Amino acid sequence: MTAHGDEPLRYTVVIPTVGRPSLTGCLRALSAAAGPGPVRVVLVDDRRGAPRTPLPVEIPATLRPVTSVVPGRARGPAAARNTGLRVAGPVPWIVFLDDDVVPGPTWCDDLARDLAAAGPRTGGVTARIEVPLPTDRPPTDWERNTAGLATARWITADMAYRREVLESVGGFDERFPRAYREDADLALRVRAAGWELAAGTRTTTHPVRPAGRWVSVRVQAGNADDVLMNRLHGRDWWRRADAPRGRLPRHLAVTASAAAALTCAALARPVAATACAALWLAGTAEFAWARIAPGPRTRDEIISMALTSAVVPPVATWHWLGAHLRHRRTRPLPRPVPAVVPEAPGRAVRERVLP
Repeated sequence: MTAHGDEPLRYTVVIPTVGRPSLTGCLRALSAAAGPGPVRVVLVDDRRGAPRTPLPVEIPATLRPVTSVVPGRARGPAAARNTGLRVAGPVPWIVFLDDDVVPGPTWCDDLARDLAAAGPRTGGVTARIEVPLPTDRPPTDWERNTAGLATARWITADMAYRREVLESVGGFDERFPRAYREDADLALRVRAAGWELAAGTRTTTHPVRPAGRWVSVRVQAGNADDVLMNRLHGRDWWRRADAPRGRLPRHLAVTASAAAALTCAALARPVAATACAALWLAGTAEFAWARIAPGPRTRDEIISMALTSAVVPPVATWHWLGAHLRHRRTRPLPRPVPAVVPEAPGRAVRERVLP
């Protein structure tokens, strides 16, 4: 019981992981954070391959009694979080963390205040995400992309949801196979069901993890998830999710120019082929400069931007076209029946967070 006679409110932390070394740092920060800790920590081991070896993580002594490792299905973070939800235990709140974030030094206390302040219609509470950038030089293209997480809404790098809310909307949609748009999809469904999502005060750091030269090419797979979002939520989901539109229209135009240049050349139409090739070159050069100009402009960065700027548009187009084929039969989500949410705080709302 609290000093005010309220019942203690408990929470479980769910962390999907692919065994990155950063998981140990995440758990250390969680263990060291001041305030009431979680009643359970669920690590969902979502690594691919067999036979399965022990998860490479050092669990702090204070968390060992409440930490369990459960196998995932290697189907992405959405499926892994659903696995964690199923074994989270009878707690009113589930807090999702990514395995590469660092909770702040007062994270548990701040979370307690966030959840205590949640009104009866509050279905989830976000955190403040901080992305540290270099202070001695301009950030690289990859660092700027990662910094966008600081302004992303409802990001599950650190997101608390009421368990009843997650169960009522069916959890995460496992058709989203990567860490992209699965959080926006869930948030839109939760809000459509009549719940509110609030901004919390707790702070979590999301470092920029190391990435190779071709990382910007690999992340173009997210264009497929945007197609699925269009199918499920309608073409205005961007506005409702406050999500940036990105450069896909330009990528499609640049790719079309390249395809037209090759086609005209094959048809022995040199003038048209030259004109289309010039459009492709202009579009590629504009894209490359847009990425080079704000960065450190080192030799390696310039080479990376020049190479990937030629590859990104056709790869983005490929994923976009493939998703249209793959999701051609996907129907829009039915309009949900709004949840019956009490107008006045009940017992669960008066609860406080205790270990």
